[in-house]
Amino acid sequence: MPLRLNRRVPAAACLPLLRLQQARADKPPMAPKGRSGHSNARLRLAVKRGTLKGRHGIIVVRPARGHRGPPRPFPPGALQGNLWGMIFSPRISTRRLAELCRRLATSIEAGIDARTVWAREAARVRHRAAGRQFGAISLAIQRGENLSEALAATGDFFPSLLRELVEVGDQTGHLGEIFAQLADHYQAQLKLRRIFLASITWPVAQLFLAVLVVGFLIWILGVIGNSKNTAPIDILGLGLVGNRGLLIYVGFWAIAGLAFFCVLHAIRRGLVWTRPIQRAVLRIPLLGPPLQIVALARLAWSLHLTLNTGMDVRRAMRLSLRSTRNARYTDQIERIDTSIASGNTIYESFLVAGSYPTDFIESLHVGEETGRLVESMAVLSRQYQDRARTALTTLTMLAGFGVWIAVAALIIVMIFRLFLFYIGTINDAMTI
Repeated sequence: MPLRLNRRVPAAACLPLLRLQQARADKPPMAPKGRSGHSNARLRLAVKRGTLKGRHGIIVVRPARGHRGPPRPFPPGALQGNLWGMIFSPRISTRRLAELCRRLATSIEAGIDARTVWAREAARVRHRAAGRQFGAISLAIQRGENLSEALAATGDFFPSLLRELVEVGDQTGHLGEIFAQLADHYQAQLKLRRIFLASITWPVAQLFLAVLVVGFLIWILGVIGNSKNTAPIDILGLGLVGNRGLLIYVGFWAIAGLAFFCVLHAIRRGLVWTRPIQRAVLRIPLLGPPLQIVALARLAWSLHLTLNTGMDVRRAMRLSLRSTRNARYTDQIERIDTSIASGNTIYESFLVAGSYPTDFIESLHVGEETGRLVESMAVLSRQYQDRARTALTTLTMLAGFGVWIAVAALIIVMIFRLFLFYIGTINDAMTI
């Protein structure tokens, strides 16, 4: 008779019990054909996941009633086989990440055991994707794995900057300091995002209302024309009238909004196909410089943090350049890495790469000459953070102005179409 258990069996106990049952039955340690059991490889995989499930296996581990089993992480790259997965694969939000880093920094500095910390985090979280990942990390740490190994198993759920810095923190014993600085960094990003969203909310609301008004006119003019058995008024001159015209109009704006959101999200994810779009945006006179300042602020902060942790220089450069999420600088990763590998200094590598302002290059030069590169990057990071706030104000003004232009253009087109329709009606009446 198969051994059936109504509780979870420890991972180390599953394999011996299976071999014992098979030895008693004088059967080789391999699963029968079909779904009647588990081979050793499948058993190890099930044990590694925390439970062994099945109806006809020699060992059937059944979780307690109401227990769904241990959370399993999303495999790295499991959702990256298509465009939708690459753009919308689950990742932790910046707000939740900032709060998590702050709690981890406090717990580590207080000397709380990592197993207790992550078990508490897994029990605290309510978001489904985050709950799966936190639970998987907690189980990995319970098994004795390092935090960096547990984070690596979650794929791209956590930013690469955090994963690599945690790996360095595991090696150097400075995890508390790293998490504290990461919390400050993500809090600063949240503050800048709130400023931008607060400034752009009203212009976007006006654009939305203007689109609604035009849609209402398309529908109501078609209804009026049908009720009077006259030709409906085509207010846009595109054949959009009545219910059908309204559906086409709404569909157009829905597709345009979804496409804009997907492209923006893909740029944030750093997908390769968005680089030409980024390069084109950076060439716009008023829009390019503020975006460059924001990217340089991220670069200076990342250089300060990575070099301060004792990370290998080449690895620190790659990670810092990647953190900018700006095609102008991510395209230079290989060039700068090759230059440093050839024996050039950081200052010389950045100078040859170009695209960096004079004060940035001079700070690198002075820092390397004096042996205080980390302190120099800390000062430069604070300066660029202040400049990034100013640049963000410029970006919000430009975005608001762009939305105002769109609203004005829409209203002007409406006025001219109504005016031309009125003139055409008068001409028709005079002709008759």
